[in-house]
Amino acid sequence: MKKTISMVAAGLLLLAGNPASAEPQTPAVYVAIGDSLAAGQTPNRSIDSGYADLIAQELGRNQPLAFYSKDLAFPGFTAGDVLDSIESDEAKELLGSANIITVSAGANDLLRLVQANAAEGALSFEEIQADYALNAARENVREILSGLEELAPSAEVYVMGYYFAYPHARASQKQGTAGQLEQLNAILKQEAERTGAIFVDVAERFGEDAVELVPNSGDVHPNIAGYQEMANAFFEHYAGGFEVEDAELPEPAPVTFEEIQQMQEQEESTDEAEGAEEEPEMEGASDDDSAAKPSDSKKLDFLAIRQALPLV
Repeated sequence: MKKTISMVAAGLLLLAGNPASAEPQTPAVYVAIGDSLAAGQTPNRSIDSGYADLIAQELGRNQPLAFYSKDLAFPGFTAGDVLDSIESDEAKELLGSANIITVSAGANDLLRLVQANAAEGALSFEEIQADYALNAARENVREILSGLEELAPSAEVYVMGYYFAYPHARASQKQGTAGQLEQLNAILKQEAERTGAIFVDVAERFGEDAVELVPNSGDVHPNIAGYQEMANAFFEHYAGGFEVEDAELPEPAPVTFEEIQQMQEQEESTDEAEGAEEEPEMEGASDDDSAAKPSDSKKLDFLAIRQALPLV
C-alpha cells in the first residue's frame, strides 16, 4: 500500500532518538556528484534513473524539493576526477546552495585494475597496484570532503559505499576482490567520519551473489532494483519512514551514450553559431590570452542528463 508521511511524523521519529536518521533538510536542495553510479548508468551502457534520481523523487514526495542536479556525475570518474570536478565554476555555483550532497567516488580507482573474464567467471588483480590505488583514493576522497566543507557549508554530505560488482564470478574467485572492496568501504567510512559526513553502507544489501541486482555478467552497474536498494540505504540515515517502494519506480527511459553525444554536439553547434553572431572584439584588445583562466573558455563536458528526470 502506498505510504504517506508528514513532516510532523518524521519529526516525532527523530525525537524518539533514532541515531541513524539525520535532520531533514527543508526545502531540499540536492546535488549528486561522482561516478557512473551517481549518473545512473544502466547495465546496458545507457543513462537512466539511478539512486540519485530515486532519492530526489522520494524527497519530492515527502517534503519540498527546491532543486536537484546530477550534472556533476560522470561515468568513469576516479576519485581524482571527482575532486577536479568540484573545483569548477559550475560546481561551485551548484554546491554553494546545496543542503544535501551524495558522493560516489573511489570504485573506479580500484575496479579499473580488476581483470574480469565473464565467460569463465574469473577475477584477477595485482595486489600491490590495488594498494596504491586505494591509497590514492583515500587521499582524493579526503580532499573532496574537505573541499565540500568549504564549498557547501550548509550541506549534509553522504558518502555512498559500494557493493560487490562481480556476483556472476565463481565463488572461489570472489574473495580477493571482495576483500579489496571491503578496504575501500572502510576508507570511505573513515574519511566520512573524519569530516562529519555520513557513510551509507550498501554492501550488505547486495551481498556477493546479487545477480538479480547486477544482471549483466559483463557489466558492473546495477539495474533499477539495485539503485532502489542504494536509495533506501541512504534513507536509513536521512529520515525515518522515507522509502522508495516498488510501485514508485519510474518507467525505464534510457538515453544511450551515443544519443547523449549527439545532444552535446548539437549544443556545441548552437553555442558556436551564437558565438559567431556576437560583435567582433574591440580594437586595441590584447591578442595575448595567456592569462585567461581555463574556465573562461572551456565548458564542462560531464556525461550526465542536463535536466532533472520528472518526479512521478
